[in-house]
Amino acid sequence: QVQLVESGGGLVQAGGSLRLSCKAPRMILSVFNSNTMEWHRQTPGKQRELVARVNPDDTQYVDSVKGRFTISKNNSKRTIDLQMNSLKPEDTGVYYCHAVTTTGHNYWGQGTQVTVVT
Repeated sequence: QVQLVESGGGLVQAGGSLRLSCKAPRMILSVFNSNTMEWHRQTPGKQRELVARVNPDDTQYVDSVKGRFTISKNNSKRTIDLQMNSLKPEDTGVYYCHAVTTTGHNYWGQGTQVTVVT
């Protein structure tokens, strides 16, 4: 069974940085290489939203994090990272790793909490 494991969340002051990591240790390498991998977040009182996406051809970001967050994929390690800089209180939430395979299967991680305080 495919498993996504997130790490790297925590509490940080506004303006600080965190780096989230998502590992897919059991995913076949060829499948991982062709996947679309995403980071989503669930903030209090709001629906879960897509924050950043990386696929074999490009990367995409929600407008609110452009210029501050960077998503990167390491195929050999089966990981995707989300470098988050200049964090704001509104970035607070639970961040989820999400994989979408070319066959349409979806996998979610368990989530990691990010809390930004002033």
